[in-house]
Amino acid sequence: MPAISMFYGLIVYLYFYDNKKHNIPHIHVEYQGQEVVVSITDGSILEGEIPSKKMKLVHAWIEIHQEELLADWALAVKGEQVFKIDPLK
Repeated sequence: MPAISMFYGLIVYLYFYDNKKHNIPHIHVEYQGQEVVVSITDGSILEGEIPSKKMKLVHAWIEIHQEELLADWALAVKGEQVFKIDPLK
């Protein structure tokens, strides 16, 4: 489960081979012990929750880096090494 980015207390993960439970491209985001699973394609919450102000940051970051996230997703589901993605600045 590599961390691909960290910003404003948020840690973004992509899990290897993680296409069984949620069969759509998604990321896992942790914030102060809470976790949310978010669709890369439309930003919908698939599971969990974090504070709404932090969720807005996650949505902005996904929008900026969607192509990179989808490329990393394609690698991760095959068990290949993913690339780090720039944090939200």
